[in-house]
Amino acid sequence: MASELEFTGKQVLVVGGSSGIGNGIAQAFRTRGAHVAVCGTRARHTEYLAEEGSDLTGLAYAQLDVSNPGAIEAFKPSFDRLDILVLAQGAVIYRRGEFEMAGFRKVVEVNLMSLMACATRFHSMLRDSKGALIMVSSTAAYHSTMGNPAYNASKTGAVGLTRTLGEAWAEDGIRVNGIAPGLVDTKMTKVTTDNPKRLEGALSRIPLRRLGTPADMAGAALFLASPLSSYIIGQTLVVDGGLIL
Repeated sequence: MASELEFTGKQVLVVGGSSGIGNGIAQAFRTRGAHVAVCGTRARHTEYLAEEGSDLTGLAYAQLDVSNPGAIEAFKPSFDRLDILVLAQGAVIYRRGEFEMAGFRKVVEVNLMSLMACATRFHSMLRDSKGALIMVSSTAAYHSTMGNPAYNASKTGAVGLTRTLGEAWAEDGIRVNGIAPGLVDTKMTKVTTDNPKRLEGALSRIPLRRLGTPADMAGAALFLASPLSSYIIGQTLVVDGGLIL
């Protein structure tokens, strides 16, 4: 089984791989032999800090603003082959900002529209390699998140997109699947993890009684990209410590 989780010589691209869950996934592939490129929003990789959950050691970095469809279309990768594409980009706006249409559109553009844009941008490369596409959604797709309608709608949409592309692209030899993280300790969840009362309440609803880590999510990504999941398509694997049970 260990050999089936080796990715020596494989080319991986993680969009949103500069920090958080995407960064954990990127490093997991790198430590198993893959050549890994990541995209982030900042101009240079040196602008990311370790305390923000970023470790860009050994990763090829490129700037990509996924909220700009033209930037995705014009993106020139540093590689000519792609075996595994992970779409881990994400945005959220708190304090009811998503109830304003400008905020709603901004979040949906990043969390849903850019998934389709990136998937189609790299479709031909994945078809040529008979590769794997992994979309990172959220357990928010399975329950209400009262203060964040755009986040919820976009993550729900991502699960549907995973199903549909999984069916549509299977004939191209591309396996499309997804991961739905629960509450993972990243800079995006600081609104909860930095608030002791909210954190206590959140942990009380997780059967494993701990937050998820980027490494927990990476394990699922490695599985979904490996021969161990060769007969799985269109599925979103919930990785949440039991949160939504």
